[in-house]
Amino acid sequence: MTKISGAPWSLLQIAIEPKSKADQEKFRIALAKLTDEDPDFRVTWDEESGQTIIAGRDEDHLGIIVDRLRDEFEIGVNVGAPQVAYRETITRAREQDYTHKRIFAGQGQFARVKIAFEPNGQNVDFVFMSKAAGGAVPAEYAARVETGLRTMLRAGPFAGFPMIGIRATLMDGAYHDTDSSASAFEIAGRACFKEAAPKLGVQLLEPIMKVEVVTPQDCVRDIVSDLKNRRGKIESQKTSGMEVFVDALVPLATMFKLEDALRSRSKGQVRLTVSYAGYVPVPLPPDDRDPPAAMALA
Repeated sequence: MTKISGAPWSLLQIAIEPKSKADQEKFRIALAKLTDEDPDFRVTWDEESGQTIIAGRDEDHLGIIVDRLRDEFEIGVNVGAPQVAYRETITRAREQDYTHKRIFAGQGQFARVKIAFEPNGQNVDFVFMSKAAGGAVPAEYAARVETGLRTMLRAGPFAGFPMIGIRATLMDGAYHDTDSSASAFEIAGRACFKEAAPKLGVQLLEPIMKVEVVTPQDCVRDIVSDLKNRRGKIESQKTSGMEVFVDALVPLATMFKLEDALRSRSKGQVRLTVSYAGYVPVPLPPDDRDPPAAMALA
C-alpha cells in the first residue's frame, strides 16, 4: 500500500511475537532500537493478552519492520493479520448525576459529580472543563474527575476501542470535609461516564482514505469495479489524454493489498496516492456497500 499521509495516529497495527522464547529479550531490545530510529513506529504490550502490538503508518511500513526483525536482527517472528485503528464516539448529549458513597476499611468515601457529556463537533480531542460554582468541587478534585474520565475513554463501551470527539463539563458536585478525597472523585468520574454511556448513542468509527488513481482508459472499468467492491465511493473521474484520474473515498479496512490488485488490473500501469480523509460511522447493516460521504470526524 502506498504510504498514507496526514493521519492523526497510527492507523494499522499487528500482533507479533518471537517464534522462540529464547529470543524474547533479543526481541524486546530490537523493538526498542526500531522505536528509537522511527518516530512513526509504536510498540505496546497488551497486559491482558500478553501480546506485543506494533503500529505504523501502513502495510508497507509494518512489512519493513517485520523484515528488519527477521533479516537484520535474525529473529524469527509470528505475525498476526493487520488490524485497523477503529475509534468510538458519542452522538447524543446527556447530563449525568452520580454519587460515590461507601465505607472501606472503616473509612468513609464520598464524592458527587454532575457531568454534561456532548459530542465535540469535528474535533477528535477530549475536552474537559469545570463549571462547578461556589467551590462545590475543589480544583484538585475536579482534576481527578478528568483523570477518571480519560481512563474510561481509553476503551469505549461499544467494542473497546479508544473514544474520540467528546466534551465533558463538570456542572456541579459535592464533597465532604472528612470522607472526600481525590481518589474518590476519580472513581466518581469513571462511574459517572459508565452510567451515562448507554444513553450517549455510542458509535463505532472507521478511518476513511482518499484514494487517487491514475490509470489508462482501457483499465478504468476494472479499477472502478475494484474500488466499489471495497465499499469505495467514487467522487470524481476525469480524462486527460490517454489517462483517467479517479478520486475515491475507501475504508481503510478494505484496502489491504489494494495497490497490488490495481497494478494487476492495469498491467502495472496504474499510479496510486493515498491520504487520510477522516473517520466515519461504520455502516449498518453490515451489507451496506456505500460508506457515508460526509466525514464524521475529520
